[in-house]
Amino acid sequence: MKKVEMIVAILVILGALNWGLVGLFDFDLVGFAFGSFLIDRLIYILIGIAGIYQIVSWVKNKKRVR
Repeated sequence: MKKVEMIVAILVILGALNWGLVGLFDFDLVGFAFGSFLIDRLIYILIGIAGIYQIVSWVKNKKRVR
């Protein structure tokens, strides 16, 4: 499970950095790095899934702490 969590963390960080760069400089890091519409789209889908996974993980952990 640790590998999944590490991949999720990397994708969430990549998504956050990308949005920060888009907001500050109108620069799409994912588009620049991968350059292909289909690959970009796949990366964005993976980042979205990682975000959902992270939310679910936080909710589960919050319930365990109580």
